[in-house]
Amino acid sequence: METKNKPRHPEKVNKPANSIKKKPEWIKSKLLNSREFFLTKTIVSQNNLLTVCQEANCPNITECWSKRHATFLIMGDTCTRACAFCDVITGKPKSLNPLEPFKIAAAVNKLNLKHAVITSVDRDDLNDGGANHFYEVIIETKKLNPTTTIEVLTPDFLRKGDSYIKVIEAKPDVFNHNIETVPGLYRQIRPGSRYFASVELLKNVKKFDKNIFTKSGLMVGLGENKDEIIQVMDDLRSAGVDFLTIGQYLQPSVKHHALDRYYKPDEFEKLKNIAESKGFLLVSSSPLTRSSYHADQDFAVLQKNRIDQANA
Repeated sequence: METKNKPRHPEKVNKPANSIKKKPEWIKSKLLNSREFFLTKTIVSQNNLLTVCQEANCPNITECWSKRHATFLIMGDTCTRACAFCDVITGKPKSLNPLEPFKIAAAVNKLNLKHAVITSVDRDDLNDGGANHFYEVIIETKKLNPTTTIEVLTPDFLRKGDSYIKVIEAKPDVFNHNIETVPGLYRQIRPGSRYFASVELLKNVKKFDKNIFTKSGLMVGLGENKDEIIQVMDDLRSAGVDFLTIGQYLQPSVKHHALDRYYKPDEFEKLKNIAESKGFLLVSSSPLTRSSYHADQDFAVLQKNRIDQANA
């Protein structure tokens, strides 16, 4: 693939290396069905599509692709920001591909997805941050796959005004924007982002269309403490977020932010219990939890929980 020859995070080359801690035994991916895995890989490749599964080196790729679940990455493989946790290439992106919405729609159809997850790199170079492209992808995917539910994981559209509304107008079933970490670590982990801008985005989505499920994700192991995690939970609930995911930060390379520690499975269970007590409709918390991990199953649970809550 052409992108493999590009330098990853060139601006970090002169930073001191952070040694990578050995992974504990409870962090390992699973290959469930090799035939389905290679079928997914073939469909993605033949349509010249990108997935965050590959570009961000997701630890769950073998398990998810074995179930034909792939999270599509739109607007190219190059991000305009350089978050210290992320393994996606940083640099100057190429122009948008006008055929991409049709290719995504066709791949969703070939994979026979009941629930499709679409994300993107940050595109600060675009006037709308890529909101209209998200709109086009969602609309075309719905046309060809009318029964497929759609989940988007978007950038923060920082300094792009109300361009995010265009994404909402396409009526995705789930609008996800990851908070990623606690506010005290933003300058180190997400220097191009603003914590309260991300919270405000999620709040505004819910204000604009209360029927869209809102979702956000948090990584742990970056150096945060329990009180800071709980504060993030409270902020997200104040913004009306329905679904929270909590997963372990896995350091991609020695050039990325150093891993502080691995949380144990029982610690993730405790965080889940705390989050559920805050009133989220759904909480997924485990070492390998990622934004789109088991997204199709989770969406079904979200729908059921909303109905149960309304009838309570």
